[in-house]
Amino acid sequence: MNQPADNAARGIRSFVIRGGRITAGQQRALDELWPRYGVDYSPAPLDLARLFGNAQPCTVEIGFGNGEHLLERAQREPQRNFLGIEVHRPGVGRLLLNLQRSGLQNVRILCHDAVEVLRNQLPPGSIDELQILFPDPWHKKRHHKRRLIEPQFVTVAAGCLRAGGLLGMATDWEPYAEQMLEVLRGCPLLENTVADGGFAPRPESRIVTRFERRGVTRGHVVRDLLWRRRS
Repeated sequence: MNQPADNAARGIRSFVIRGGRITAGQQRALDELWPRYGVDYSPAPLDLARLFGNAQPCTVEIGFGNGEHLLERAQREPQRNFLGIEVHRPGVGRLLLNLQRSGLQNVRILCHDAVEVLRNQLPPGSIDELQILFPDPWHKKRHHKRRLIEPQFVTVAAGCLRAGGLLGMATDWEPYAEQMLEVLRGCPLLENTVADGGFAPRPESRIVTRFERRGVTRGHVVRDLLWRRRS
């Protein structure tokens, strides 16, 4: 499996690789199950129909964490393919173990910088949905430059969507939600699915995770954004 590229090649990153503890089971999954579910990063266009063995609609989830949301959606929607992107190896290992237990065939995983994957590996117009759920808000002002949702990234992300494809985001950090909305409004490739041009109700397809429930318990307001790729 690939490791994220050097900062010099990528510029400022929206993530920091944490040295979280990998359990023996997660490491075994990384060693043994990666050939079955993993996709190595390559700056060459990825043939999704060949990867999954079918031409079903494809959802990409960036930063899936421990894979709770991705796994449940894949179980609920066997008629759809799911490609998860995550840089933290313990979470990747955990999802691999759960994929083995569930026997799901409609999930593949990339352990690499999502910006490089979208820019170099996903062909234009190749996916039907892109989800970015609760990205790191980088609360401190001096760290705002690390936020993933910025104009250049959104343009790249929109380019990967087919016409009519959906870009869904969620955050429980209000200042970041407002920034996301402003950035999306500035992208001519996208249009808001909400008539009043604001935030969206939570889509039925977006499962409420333990992380989200914990934030709500602490009094956080969750904001959803759902935008569509223009024809």
